[in-house]
Amino acid sequence: MSPLSRRSFLKSAAAAAAVGAVPVLGTGCSSRPVCPPPPGGRLSMRFYPHDNELAHTFTISGFSRDVTHAVLVEISYEGVTGYGEAALPPYMTGQTVETASDFLRKVDLSRFNDPFMTDDILDYVDGIAPGMSCAKCGVDIALHDLIGRLCGLPLWRMWGYNPDKTPCTSYTIGMDTREKIIEKTLEAEPYRILKVKLGSTEENDKMIISTIREVTDKPIVIDANQGWKDKYYALDMIGWLQERGIQMIEQPMPKDVYDDMAWITERSPLPTYGDESCQRLEDVSRLKGVFSGINIKLIKCTGLREANKMITTARSLGMNVMIGCTTETSCACSAAAQLSPKVDFADIDGNLLLSNDCFDGMKVVDGKITLNDKPGIGVTKI
Repeated sequence: MSPLSRRSFLKSAAAAAAVGAVPVLGTGCSSRPVCPPPPGGRLSMRFYPHDNELAHTFTISGFSRDVTHAVLVEISYEGVTGYGEAALPPYMTGQTVETASDFLRKVDLSRFNDPFMTDDILDYVDGIAPGMSCAKCGVDIALHDLIGRLCGLPLWRMWGYNPDKTPCTSYTIGMDTREKIIEKTLEAEPYRILKVKLGSTEENDKMIISTIREVTDKPIVIDANQGWKDKYYALDMIGWLQERGIQMIEQPMPKDVYDDMAWITERSPLPTYGDESCQRLEDVSRLKGVFSGINIKLIKCTGLREANKMITTARSLGMNVMIGCTTETSCACSAAAQLSPKVDFADIDGNLLLSNDCFDGMKVVDGKITLNDKPGIGVTKI
């Protein structure tokens, strides 16, 4: 290896290490060299609210909405801008546009002159105030997108993940009337797996599944959103669902009912996944034996850096992994999709449920998540 090419390789290795990646040679889809610019500039950040409007009213156990409020984040360095998103579903985190904005006003990225110091930057952001995972996620995504754009490489390539190993994403059908359930099921024809929201009454839950089964025999995964309160009832429902071709059950019981949930998992004919029970990295090990696997959402765990650590930890414990989302634009969904080659299940369809997506990014082709070669998280702002 010539001295010049060796120096280029070492620079690319340093850039990859900044995002927990393996060294990658080549220029990807960009003419920009695969190396970080020298430190010396200053990071800057701006943010602004955005309403993610839903094509259909979205109903889960105990909650309905027509819009998900969000804050979009942009981080710039040396004329290059990365994009992030902090979606704020009220039932999930209790965070609002106001609280997220208040937090982001406290973030001073101008103190940093090297965007590749991701641990230093994100440790600083995480330490500003407890909680606020959605706002922190917006910063994390924007920073990772910026790093990828500076290197001219998509994140999946910087991490060494194989884009051919992306799973199919499920397509979500919320609770609704029989007529609307049929309509939504027919709209989901391009997708191979359905994710169905349950967790109301036994009569209504069974009506939803029976109605869908009149229309299609596609595989179904279930999210009960903590809607079932009794472990015996939950186990009976899981048995009923298994007979109807259901593949797995997500968060059937309240998030802090660990003993009852472990009892269910031990006896369940279907794998169980923790969603609301699994927020951040520290939760993963305590859920071993409580669930078969975990559902990682970027807005719960503060973003891509911690999500990658959660995947590694879950695998070391022999647990399955799912990557999920809420009703987010293609910005956050494309970010989550970068991790999808490493998971068992994916539910990255939030952008598909919107009527006003303001980004163009990863696509779902024949039901399968398809990663592009654009740098960073692979999005273009519309």
